[in-house]
Amino acid sequence: MNWLTTILLLGAAFLAVFWEASFSSLRHLLGAQIDLLPPLMVYAGLCAGPATVALVAVGGGLCLDALSVNPLGISVLPLFLTGITIYWNRELILREQVFAQAVLGLAASAAVPLMTLLLLLTTGHRPLLGWSTLWQLVVLSAGGGLATPMGFVIFDWLRAWLAPDRPGESSFRPDRELRRGRGVA
Repeated sequence: MNWLTTILLLGAAFLAVFWEASFSSLRHLLGAQIDLLPPLMVYAGLCAGPATVALVAVGGGLCLDALSVNPLGISVLPLFLTGITIYWNRELILREQVFAQAVLGLAASAAVPLMTLLLLLTTGHRPLLGWSTLWQLVVLSAGGGLATPMGFVIFDWLRAWLAPDRPGESSFRPDRELRRGRGVA
């Protein structure tokens, strides 16, 4: 587990929840708030280990639930399931492709609210459902699809800027032949 990636993702989760709670002008303009935690889970699933995925899901989910009307902890399981599913299948995903990042962000941003809604209905809560729910799901999905490639660019830039440089290549080539003894020409 890379500690720098974990710290950056936890900090980004905190800032994403803070941004969602503090700046409501985009919410009033679009009629729905764009959730940045599912794109963070996509990045965590593709670029970090399972422990980081769990930490980001728990930290981000609890921060989000603390500032929303949701029961505390209801967002943790959908975020974790999204991140760990991507982690399990990351060998099959083209990480560097912007289109693949956008599709994963779109799918994750649609799956997390739907799983949260399913959990709310299963636990006996009565969320407000109507035609506006469909519009909010479209805005959440499209926003997550657009935010995911931007998150990859930002995190890759931060990792390149903050991570220590790798040591240069050695002058010793592993495929060279060593000749020993006298009289070897």
